[in-house]
Amino acid sequence: MTALWLAKVVTCNDDAVASRRTPNPMTKAEVIRRIRETGVIPVVRASSAEDAIQVVEAIKAGGISMLEITMTVPGAVQVIAQLVKRFGDETVVGAGTVLDPEVANACIAAGAQFIVSPALNLETIECCRDQDIPIMPGALTPTEVVTAWNAGADFVKVFPCGAVGGASYIKSLKAPLPQIELVPTGGVNLKTAASFIEAGAAAIGVGADLVDVKALRAGQPEKITEAARAYVEAVRSARASMPCAQMDR
Repeated sequence: MTALWLAKVVTCNDDAVASRRTPNPMTKAEVIRRIRETGVIPVVRASSAEDAIQVVEAIKAGGISMLEITMTVPGAVQVIAQLVKRFGDETVVGAGTVLDPEVANACIAAGAQFIVSPALNLETIECCRDQDIPIMPGALTPTEVVTAWNAGADFVKVFPCGAVGGASYIKSLKAPLPQIELVPTGGVNLKTAASFIEAGAAAIGVGADLVDVKALRAGQPEKITEAARAYVEAVRSARASMPCAQMDR
């Protein structure tokens, strides 16, 4: 399996996944709506379920009720299951760094409510569509972005966006492709967040600049809460400054 070293999951067929899947408390449409409304997806690389739970509590206090657990987290699938069980529909829990359908199936069975990948894998898109789970594959070039969208992606993660021009690149993509929901990741921080939204991003993916695990371990979760509030305000202010027609595209 391509990503066995990441998630330590067992390959399973569709029937097996369906039989042991954790019930999803939200519909696909509700998850998509919450991603759009929140506009910020914290990317969590915690070392344990306990750390992840503390991160959720901290970002929730700051006004963000969703997060993405990457498969680079030890025991990531189990962490997802614990978060879903603990928080239910209070928090939208997604799985990130998902490289193939096998890992996607394991995450969905654990209760993941959306799937994110740094790369484009058409089989993973099909897997998620078959199970009515929002999918956000990674892409960089216009050809990859259009291919992902035409294959049924709900959002397209533009990664690594900061390496190819940041917000100006998103603006360039949106000009000929206004219908495609783009989520830039890589190079997104508090200084650039507003510019990405103004460029047309549906949401932004943010890693260590928001989810400061070091602050958590130092007993300062309030730093994460403060950062979450700042990101929420940056997105809100940017959207408020945009013409309605641009926001509705």
